[in-house]
Amino acid sequence: MARVEMVMPKMGESIMEGTIIEWTKSVGDHIEQDETILEIATDKVDSEVPAPESGVLVEILAEAGDVIEVGKPIAIIETDLSAAAGAGAGAGADSGTAKTGTEPKAAPQAEEKPAEEPAQVSAPAADAKTQPEASAETHTPAEGDTPPQRHGSDGRFFSPLVRSIAEKEGVSMEELESLAGSGSQGRVNKQDLLDYIEAKQSGKAAPAAQPQSASSGLSKPVAKAPSSGNRGEISAGEINVGRPVENVQIIKMDRMRKVIAEHMVKSKQTSAHVTTFGEADVTNLVKFRNKHKDRFLKENGFKLTFTPFFIEATIQALREFPLLNSSVQGDEIHMKRDINYGIAVALGQSGSGGLIVPVIKNAGELNLLGIARATNELAAKARNKQLIPDDLSGGTFTLTNYGSVGNLMGTPIINQPQVAIFGTGIVQKRPMVLEVDGNDVIAIRHMVYLSMSYDHRIIDGALGGAYVQRVKQLLEEFDMNRSI
Repeated sequence: MARVEMVMPKMGESIMEGTIIEWTKSVGDHIEQDETILEIATDKVDSEVPAPESGVLVEILAEAGDVIEVGKPIAIIETDLSAAAGAGAGAGADSGTAKTGTEPKAAPQAEEKPAEEPAQVSAPAADAKTQPEASAETHTPAEGDTPPQRHGSDGRFFSPLVRSIAEKEGVSMEELESLAGSGSQGRVNKQDLLDYIEAKQSGKAAPAAQPQSASSGLSKPVAKAPSSGNRGEISAGEINVGRPVENVQIIKMDRMRKVIAEHMVKSKQTSAHVTTFGEADVTNLVKFRNKHKDRFLKENGFKLTFTPFFIEATIQALREFPLLNSSVQGDEIHMKRDINYGIAVALGQSGSGGLIVPVIKNAGELNLLGIARATNELAAKARNKQLIPDDLSGGTFTLTNYGSVGNLMGTPIINQPQVAIFGTGIVQKRPMVLEVDGNDVIAIRHMVYLSMSYDHRIIDGALGGAYVQRVKQLLEEFDMNRSI
């Protein structure tokens, strides 16, 4: 098998086509198996597409921006390096157009026989190989000397080629993460790494990536160098945006920002939004978590956060108020038996990649540990751009945690076609008036504000308020003697 025809991969059961966002490789480039060579977008998720085989990219059959049906060819990979070298001159001539796509090249005139029919190999929708997650307790290398990993702590992907060069040149993971890559969403490519190595050897400073704040995930805006024109670009959840260099600066939304904007406006135009607030004393829950979090981390390899407790309480309340686990289709209410629980996740560094809502399927059948594990796995997949469209479909109820960035409360927008979204603020200590043995006393308690936006077309204030109060009751009556 010398020539491999790479086709648009199937990203989910309901996905029939995808849009090519960007080619990260040019015609004539040598590629390794599983190395990212392009990014594609569907109406549900953006994904990096790895190469199905190692070889040389000899033809790009679709341009950036083209909408391609699943199974249609998008590129040709020559796996026979000697054959690829023979065609190198022709490939090199067209390499400059790789990012925008090329027309298939004509066969050399001297060649009488038709080229071998390319084998149909679908590009994998996600990496076929999985890399075991590093445990905090096992084989922890000295700080600053971590070997290159597939994904950085900020969610950026490092290709096998970049990791191979880094290992050969003695570049640590910490150094890779410090680089401000020139690729999509700050990805470090081969040239970025070679430039860094050259600068390192010559003693010059290399460009560093914007560090992430360790406290709330937010950082102070830092002015960016002005571009040559007044049309810059802004990523979906960009925080570090400097002051305009002119009176009016026009910036273009990226695709994620446009999708978010479209969905938010559609939701407000579809549902009659109403938001109800509550306040819960979660002191017992906080004490329980503090008691078990270290053992939980040691046994399971990830942190025990407040989110699984909130999910568990809202699921229990959904069983008692099933109308909230519904959707509206015309003049019909479709009540759902299964609880498919959506979790709003901020993508990228400080949420700069926007917002996405992966779904825990059949969450009502999980215990607290199962919810915690599923939440952690989905959040990791979202931040590492490993989600497939099926991970984002079928949600019946959603939780958003604006307390993760220190906010008290919010009025979230319903994730269509659902009819409600629950929000939790920051858990913090406050002085509260309590009644003890008939007397009023002031005590320091851990408190959290709860909110729920719901669709007033089918949910009235009495039902919405009763649901929020039931969640409040479940959180305040948390059993500290229970098991995880």
